[in-house]
Amino acid sequence: MDRWVILAGLSAVFAGLTAVLAKHGLEGISSHLGLVVRTAFIFVFVLVFGWFMVPKAELSQLTRNNLLWLGVSAVTTFLSWVFYYMALKDGEVGTVALIDKSSFVVAVVLGWLVLKDEFSWRVLAGAGLILAGVVVAAWKK
Repeated sequence: MDRWVILAGLSAVFAGLTAVLAKHGLEGISSHLGLVVRTAFIFVFVLVFGWFMVPKAELSQLTRNNLLWLGVSAVTTFLSWVFYYMALKDGEVGTVALIDKSSFVVAVVLGWLVLKDEFSWRVLAGAGLILAGVVVAAWKK
């Protein structure tokens, strides 16, 4: 098994834990306050991670292009987190997390259009199954 598959699996496990733990953390407070507190913790953790893991010489390799695209990515991450926390505050954690994971479909389509990633029948089938799962899980009587 490739290393990146294991890392992606670990990412999924921690993302699932994140949803459940965040739902507990939102009890009695607004989704906005919860997002601010969580993000403040993440900021500290990422700074410490960067201090120990990023070679200082690598900073000189940053370009305006890197900063631009990572900055735009930060804006989309921020917006994703705002809407995710608002949904998590009121919705069921499993359903919110599943709908959030339908971002896979958006990523596949944009990856194909923008980055020229592979768009095979397997990827199409996976996207279809994810969308079907979202519809089934979100279906209310």
